[in-house]
Amino acid sequence: MTRIVLGPFNRVEGDLELSLDLADGRVQAAYVNSPLFRGFEQILLGRAPLDALAIVPRICGICSVAQSAAAASALAEAMGLTPPPNGQLARHLIQATENVADHLTHFYLFFMPDFTRPAYASRPWHAAMTRRFAAVQGEAAAEVLPARANFLKLMGFLAGRWPHTLAIQPGGSTRAITAGERVRLLALLREFRSFLEKRLFGDALPAVAALASQDQLLAWAAGRAGDFPAFLAAASDLGLDRIGRAGDAFLSHGAYGLYPSGTWQGGVTIPFDPLAITEDTGRTWLVEAPPRHPAQGETIVDADKAGAYTWCKAPRYAGQPFEVGALARQLMAGHPLIGDMIARQGGSVMARVVARLLELARVVPAMEAWVQALQPGEPFCTAGEMPDEASGVGLVEAARGSLGHWLSIRRGRIERYQIVAPTTWNFSPRDSAGQPGPLEQALRGVPAGPDAPPTVQHVVRSFDPCMVCTVH
Repeated sequence: MTRIVLGPFNRVEGDLELSLDLADGRVQAAYVNSPLFRGFEQILLGRAPLDALAIVPRICGICSVAQSAAAASALAEAMGLTPPPNGQLARHLIQATENVADHLTHFYLFFMPDFTRPAYASRPWHAAMTRRFAAVQGEAAAEVLPARANFLKLMGFLAGRWPHTLAIQPGGSTRAITAGERVRLLALLREFRSFLEKRLFGDALPAVAALASQDQLLAWAAGRAGDFPAFLAAASDLGLDRIGRAGDAFLSHGAYGLYPSGTWQGGVTIPFDPLAITEDTGRTWLVEAPPRHPAQGETIVDADKAGAYTWCKAPRYAGQPFEVGALARQLMAGHPLIGDMIARQGGSVMARVVARLLELARVVPAMEAWVQALQPGEPFCTAGEMPDEASGVGLVEAARGSLGHWLSIRRGRIERYQIVAPTTWNFSPRDSAGQPGPLEQALRGVPAGPDAPPTVQHVVRSFDPCMVCTVH
């Protein structure tokens, strides 16, 4: 048995290190280290509750809206507030804008450049991939970056700025949309839809959303121009539909009122119970304690702890590791294409990327409908009083999966604040029972070493990690 250490990874948000035990050129065991300690959970203690709205977006510069939304939802529960219909729609639009932009960025700038590596030079698609997706120099970057920038203009209208908006509040959104702005929002969405249909998919969004099986997907992609079909051809050639399977247990908090919450395991979907979540610190550089629900959780450093190898806690649902992300959302929504891919090969590298791009095809039309449903002149936000004693939980879906904030208030100040981010779920370490996290499971059996193809990179990036959100 040989151990190698990979890291830091490029094209990953934040710091990541992998320790891999190899035998015969394949991974026998993986240990995922999140080496950057952030401390946001401690920073929030003792502060005025509404300070969270200014602090938690700074956890991350690319999914700050998701953090804002989770904090606002936790505060809304503590305050007993329900946003008016306009406020709810505006929050859906703000969250979806960030998530959609993240999916686009991940596919074009983080994931696809791995196909241009010299290890694939003998593949028939390598030259075209290099021309299109080479980091910095590929022709796709010159197209996708302006399209992404124009799409993010939605944030100016909806949230005032991005990242770190303060428009999202417990009672809704402080950025009321006028009739004229609604027209401009629709124009920006239609321009972005045009880019997706012409460059990414090579087909209309409803046609992509209607694909119902892997066979139908590959038949649709054959001979079709577009960056998604190009990915499918290369991924099929490399067998990425058979690589990167974790435990095939999936969890979603539910998103936008469009995708339901739930868990999926062994072919069975059951309702989501937030009380079944615990965090384990057995292999973490934190003081060891029995697994606790986040509402009772603590973050106390023990940097010299024996047997620990990461700052990341190990979230578990009913005592088991669960995968979160677009794949979980689409599976919970009952999309037949994702259901078929999971039934065939489980949660593979290909399935995760397909689910992410499928969300683009499904969410952008939903955003158009939400904009049309806005009622200019009607309230966007409800005001309320902050109680001296209260608690709340905010459960949302970031681009990378399920995000939860747990808050308790005592004597008008934050007594406890705990955060479980999507990459905390997916990149969690082993727990006290020795169960590996989803990425640690997904890397088993993957070829690795100095002469191996970049399969490890494909598996890691298929989860779209956001390491700066992982540890607080």
